[in-house]
Parts: sequence; C-alpha cells; structure tokens
Amino acid sequence: MEKNIVVTGKTIDLAIESALSQLGLDRDSVSVLVLQQAKQGFLGFGAQPAKVQVTYEAPDPVPEAPKTALSSASRSKPKAAAPVKRPEAPQPEKKPEMPKAEPKAEPKPEAPKAEPKPEAPKAEPKPEAPKAPKAERKPEPPKAPKAERKPEAPKAEPKAEKKPREYVPAEPGSVEEKIETFVKGLLEHMDSKAVPHCFKEESGSYKVDLVGDDLGYLIGRRGDTLDAIQHLTNYAVNRDVEGRIRVNVDAEAYREKREESLRRYARKKAQQVLKARRRTTLEPMNAYERHVIHAALQDMENITTHSTGVEPNRRVVIEYVR
Repeated sequence: MEKNIVVTGKTIDLAIESALSQLGLDRDSVSVLVLQQAKQGFLGFGAQPAKVQVTYEAPDPVPEAPKTALSSASRSKPKAAAPVKRPEAPQPEKKPEMPKAEPKAEPKPEAPKAEPKPEAPKAEPKPEAPKAPKAERKPEPPKAPKAERKPEAPKAEPKAEKKPREYVPAEPGSVEEKIETFVKGLLEHMDSKAVPHCFKEESGSYKVDLVGDDLGYLIGRRGDTLDAIQHLTNYAVNRDVEGRIRVNVDAEAYREKREESLRRYARKKAQQVLKARRRTTLEPMNAYERHVIHAALQDMENITTHSTGVEPNRRVVIEYVR
C-alpha cells in the first residue's frame, strides 16, 4: 500500500532529508516528486521554501477479530455470585431519660445581726483663741493735685500771600522819573527786558524794583550785579543835585530775603562767641551787608562788633566783652 507526505524546506535536499527522518526510511525506499522550487526573494520579501512529495510503501493492516465472538472458555466459566448482605435486626429505640430533679438546698440559718456599737461621744469644740486685732490702715497721704494742662498755644495762621505791588507812574520831571530813565537805559545796554519802577519810601530814600523774567543774572552772585547797578544809579542821580539822594535797587525781593538771612547768620555766630568767649571774624561783605550785621547785634549783651580790613575784603568782627 502506497502512502505519501508533503514536506517543505529551504532547499529540495533539505526537504527530502526532513521527510526521510520523519519516515525512518532511506533514499532508495521512497520516490520524490518536486512540487515547488525554493525562491530567495528580494531583501527577505517574496521568499518561498522548496516543497516535495515523498511516496513510500506501507504494510497492509491485519484484520481484527469480531468483538461479538466470545471464547468457549469464557462461556463455560460461570461468574461468581455476589455475596448477599444479611439484614440487621432493628435495635430497640432508647427512651429519652427524664431530667433528674436537683435537690433543693436547705436554707441556711441566718447569722444573728451584730448589735450596733454605742457611738463614742463627740469631742466638744475647743473655744477659738481670740484673733489679734487687725492693724488699722494708715491714712494715705493726699495725692498731689494733677497739674492742669496748659492751654495750647493757638496755631499760627498761615501767612497771607503778598499781593503784587501796584506801581504808580512817575510824574514828569520828578526824581522818580529821572531814576527810572537812567536805570532803563542801563538795562537796555545789558540786553535786559526788565522794567524799573521807582517810588519814595517813608525814610526819605528811593527804592527801585526791577520787574520782569529771568532776573537771576541781574542779581548776580550774592547780589554783586545788583550792587553794581545800585552804585551806578546813586552816582548818576547825585551828580548834579544838591544834598544826598539814597537809591536802593532790588529785584524779586532779594534785599529783604538777604537781610533776614544775614540777621539769622549774625545771631548764630554771636551765640557761638558767647559760649566759647572768643571772638570770630566773618566772611568779606560789602558795606550794606556789614551794616545789617552791626544793626542786628547792637542790642545784644556781652557782644560788640567792628569792621576790619580793606575793601573789597573788609570783614565784620564779633567779639565777647564782659
């Protein structure tokens, strides 16, 4: 009886060897039919193994005896009978035992109660010792009356802003007009657009206020330029006039502010002189500023002032006197 199997492998020879190893036969005992050649493919794609069909002779199968036929020996021997169990005699049922009655305990005779013992007589409270009399509080000294608060000084009211001064035009031919004409021509030579306004003060001297913008350069360092304008004005006005006319030139109230600053400076230096009891010499000043210093300290006790040096380096000396 012929049989066949189909086996694959990388090559035809490997496929045949695989089939022979499975069947346990040699090459001469089988016939081989190549079904497919092996293909390598490209980069592993499309590869196919070799496939072969191997045919071989197999022995015919032996027919088996029918299962229904039984041997004579098996028929002749009878089967042993199974042992029969004897029925057990029924056991008599046990009657449930009745619960035994527990013997009642006889009541024990009560012990005679102990008679209450007579209470001991309570100790009588001892009489308390008389307490020492409390020390009498000393009368507290009368508290000093609180100092009455001094009424607060009324706050200084804010200073009212000064209104701009109203100037009256100078009369024709008057001294005021002559001063204004001279100062105006002087300012024009200085390329200044300031306007001079002259008026007579209660002291009899004349004052000139320069009004306009950018008056800083007309004042100069420590009022040097303003002093020069004032000096020239005094010289021009007093040239052809009998007597003496005093003219003060100011701008933006510089003279007033400078005078107040000089007075504070003089008082501060005078206090230092009193404390050290040694004299001190101030910085160089013009005649007007020296005059302000002398006037500020003339009524101060133990202080005297005098000037020393030569213009323009003339100074004020503040000295302590007993």
